[in-house]
Amino acid sequence: MAEICYFSGYIRNWKKLCSELDISNDLSRSEREKEILEKAYAKWNMQMMDHLNGMFAFAIIDKSINKLFCVRDHVGQKQMFYSVINGEFVCSGDINEIVSHEGFKKILNKRMLQQYLFYGYPIGEETFYEGVYKLMPGHFAEWNGSEVKTVRYWKPCFEPDASKSVDEWADEIKNIVEEILDEERQDKEVPYKESFLSGGVDSSYLLAAGDAAAANTVGYEESGFDESALARHTAEVLGKGFNVKMIGPGEYFDRIPTVIDKMGQPLGDASAVAFSIGCAAVKEHCDVVYSGEGIDEFFGGYNSHKNPLKEGWTYLTCSHIMSEEVVKSVMLDFDENVKAVDPVKSLWEEVQGQDELSQKLTIDISLWLEGDIYLNTDRTSTACGIELHTPFSDRRLFDVARKIPGEYKFMNDQNKYVFRKAASSKLPDEVAFRKKVGFAVPIRKWLANAQYNQPIADKLMGSTSQKFFNQDVIKDMWDRYLAGEEFLWSRIYAVYAFLIWYDLKF
Repeated sequence: MAEICYFSGYIRNWKKLCSELDISNDLSRSEREKEILEKAYAKWNMQMMDHLNGMFAFAIIDKSINKLFCVRDHVGQKQMFYSVINGEFVCSGDINEIVSHEGFKKILNKRMLQQYLFYGYPIGEETFYEGVYKLMPGHFAEWNGSEVKTVRYWKPCFEPDASKSVDEWADEIKNIVEEILDEERQDKEVPYKESFLSGGVDSSYLLAAGDAAAANTVGYEESGFDESALARHTAEVLGKGFNVKMIGPGEYFDRIPTVIDKMGQPLGDASAVAFSIGCAAVKEHCDVVYSGEGIDEFFGGYNSHKNPLKEGWTYLTCSHIMSEEVVKSVMLDFDENVKAVDPVKSLWEEVQGQDELSQKLTIDISLWLEGDIYLNTDRTSTACGIELHTPFSDRRLFDVARKIPGEYKFMNDQNKYVFRKAASSKLPDEVAFRKKVGFAVPIRKWLANAQYNQPIADKLMGSTSQKFFNQDVIKDMWDRYLAGEEFLWSRIYAVYAFLIWYDLKF
């Protein structure tokens, strides 16, 4: 009999699975999830993932064949890392647990540092630690006592179907959203939920269609970045409660080391710190909160999705913050054999022959969504004691999105148009067709404030930085930023985040 030895996540279609596997609905949630996974394995073996919907990372031991399997969900909403330490296979959703394991020797993976400076997040299977690997979405790892084999059990595959109209596809989206959220409503183990709300269509539709009692957002004094007024208006229109956490530069900068520590790896996404502060605020009155991740990557929500690639170019995900030339100038130990294209190359070859939008979305779902967005949302929410549910990342919604033609996703000067069309069944048009609302943070302004930026400058020019980075280039970057070249903020923040992480971990 197989036994679950690690589980993190939420199985959304638990009720259907309990019926199929003859499991009592009266079990506690932890008991039923364990039963579901063990009985699903007994019935379907590793094809069990074809039957699971939700967010999950788990490990299961089958003593009858002396194998351990660790699994990550289809799109990577939950993290999973693994390593072989002195002949022992160790896996966890928290990389900090692995590197603190007795016998593990910390060695910095400089290849990842080089890739990170280009992309702004830890991309692909490698991590910042030599010998520790990230299990990629839609994969499981098999350990037989002597070696690890990874198997891809699912991949995003777009097959546009032009036989249906925009309205017909919008109806399919509405139906599957209702199915997914109805499963959430039925779970009496988590009877009270709230939701994050930016004021954009994704989080607004989730709030309107789901069972969240209240909405939560963060706000700033800087009007160009503050979206709380839009969010408040949407919540009022929908008759939902509303909470806003105002964030200032002092609280933000004080929070960075805690976020980087709990994240386990450096992340150049400055929104992670604001998200962490927002999660801590929600934790004061709620333990389970919805968030709307997934839609931009499933339906084409970024400008990079509609801007045509130059002929012969490879799409290197929707986010990269330094060119290879800049990375080379910044790093003291630049490796010419490590190319920015390396993590993307094999995937890019797989999607040749598809339309360009499908190619881009496949790359972003496979690398950017899990490597940046879910790393942020999973680790920060977990560290704050929040259980984050992302219903719009459910693979059943992707199964609809993958069939929708690109011209329905970009229409009438709108991105993800067909999704907006579906959302308009629950939202006023002013909200459903509102211009994309991001999660911008005023750090690009705050970094220039002498009241707060001296610790950042000290770190950028400090002893740790001198081990890795060309100080003339770093100082020039900092001086140019202070002189008004505001676009350099993201490069500075990425370097700063790495230095904070390195000093915490090494």
